[in-house]
Amino acid sequence: MRLTISHTTEYLYDAPVPYSLQRLRLTPVDTPAQKVLSWQVSVEGAAVEAGYADQYGNRTELVSTDGDAHTIRITATGEVETSDKAGVFGAHQGFCPLWLFLRETPRTKPGKLTRELARGLAGDSELAKMHALMETIHETVTYTPGSTDTDTTAEQALEAKTGVCQDHAHIFITTARLLDIPARYVSGYLLMEGQTEQVATHAWGEAFLPGLGWVGFDAANNVCPDERYVRIASGLDYVAAAPISGMRLGSAGEDLKVSLTVAPSQSQSQSQDGQGQQNQTQA
Repeated sequence: MRLTISHTTEYLYDAPVPYSLQRLRLTPVDTPAQKVLSWQVSVEGAAVEAGYADQYGNRTELVSTDGDAHTIRITATGEVETSDKAGVFGAHQGFCPLWLFLRETPRTKPGKLTRELARGLAGDSELAKMHALMETIHETVTYTPGSTDTDTTAEQALEAKTGVCQDHAHIFITTARLLDIPARYVSGYLLMEGQTEQVATHAWGEAFLPGLGWVGFDAANNVCPDERYVRIASGLDYVAAAPISGMRLGSAGEDLKVSLTVAPSQSQSQSQDGQGQQNQTQA
């Protein structure tokens, strides 16, 4: 499947910003399940200072402002060809050793509820337990936009039984690590059925399993990532894989606007339409 993505993030300030520095993780790379056909990140109102691959292999850019900026607009656009690998990413890559992905973070610190969740999982293999974990989280934690924020921990979301995809992913990786299974957070895009316009990027978890390598589990939707998914970054938790993060100096008020569309590429749609017309003629 070919997907066209347009993602614009606009920061509006009510006063000049003396200085800001933002880290962008908005550029997907080729993986066994995706091929980047074209991609561009443009920045208005700020300067790109550096570009590099971070310790997790994420393509990263540092963007700064210094002066009278009132508006910063960051736009990522491109086309990615995807395939369904049943969630299997495959072999571990990068500089970080696998044992690092057993380490807890402030957002994935286990507590009473996540420990109980880990003890209650059934399955005759690690793969079966990860599927059971995904299903249990999906059934237990209701998807409710606005019910949590970026600082919410896995334990807090599990206690509240509500959250967003970020919380589902944090609960998944926290519990997997309790079972001594390396796990990581993945941010990306998702093509939603009948809905092109979206309000935010997506997130899911990955576990490293014997014989398979990294395998994705999207507890928010209770599926393993397929051709509808595009990954852009991964890390120990949301902080390490957030599409945009950073800091700013000064007391200016900030208004954030996000515009995101994920849709089948026009060329693919035309090809499918043409095939449909051909089939109809042959019939």
